[in-house]
Amino acid sequence: MATEVATPAPAYDSLLMAAAIKEALPYIARFVGKTVVVKIGGSIHGDGTALEDIVTLARLGVKPVVVHGGGPMISEWQGRMGLEPKFVDGRRYTDEMTLDLARMVLIGKANSDLVAHLVSLGGRAVGLSGIDGGLIKARLRDPKLGLVGEVTEVDLGPVKALMDAGYLVVVAPSATDGEGQPLNVNADSIAGDIARAFGAEKLVMFTDVDGVRDKSGNVLSALTIEQVNAYIASGEISGGMIPKVEACVRALDTVPRAHILDGRVPHALLAELFTDAGVGTMITRERVA
Repeated sequence: MATEVATPAPAYDSLLMAAAIKEALPYIARFVGKTVVVKIGGSIHGDGTALEDIVTLARLGVKPVVVHGGGPMISEWQGRMGLEPKFVDGRRYTDEMTLDLARMVLIGKANSDLVAHLVSLGGRAVGLSGIDGGLIKARLRDPKLGLVGEVTEVDLGPVKALMDAGYLVVVAPSATDGEGQPLNVNADSIAGDIARAFGAEKLVMFTDVDGVRDKSGNVLSALTIEQVNAYIASGEISGGMIPKVEACVRALDTVPRAHILDGRVPHALLAELFTDAGVGTMITRERVA
């Protein structure tokens, strides 16, 4: 019987691989031991390779903290129950029934689905809600939004305890006020405030578009706080993008850079963290030379 001989990989493949590793190594060294807060959508099926990248980061010694949303899932369940979703300034109007439904969907389903998926990929994932251990405290944001909160305090104790034990923490967006009333809080806002409380190395927001666009439809690769405020004032940044950029701006009190990435792009997270080019829109306090 003839012996099969493996065909060697073309030399250029090896060269490309070596070049990629060489480019990535300084970035990996920079992020090892550092916290990176990643906000993803609540549907694990819509985030491409984001979860694979998160598990890879953990294996490399980076400390990712995941915050998830679940807006489309909430709207789907509202439809099943004959309820009409209502939004005000890009945020979901929340009455008592909507709040109960949001908590069931976000904490009961979206969070456990994400944890299960991360575990299946080899991650040691544990789910928390913003209510657990008093992680997120909030106050009513605006009466016209109903039971929607804005973050007033972040207690990182529960998250740090799990991280110190080697777990990858997945946070569902919820909070309580000072009297124990649960509140619905935008996931982008919670991600930004957790990153701010950590003084994280980066805040990464995954979405289903390729970044922040100007009025001509061009993706803006970099924005400063001043530019973000100007684009909001002019209406070029509107709807659901407003909470994302506002959360990024708030995080920049302590976080060097924040990024809005397209979760549909394969390995966008690794490309942003470990390559020179990066992807999506980067937001910084001041213009980067």
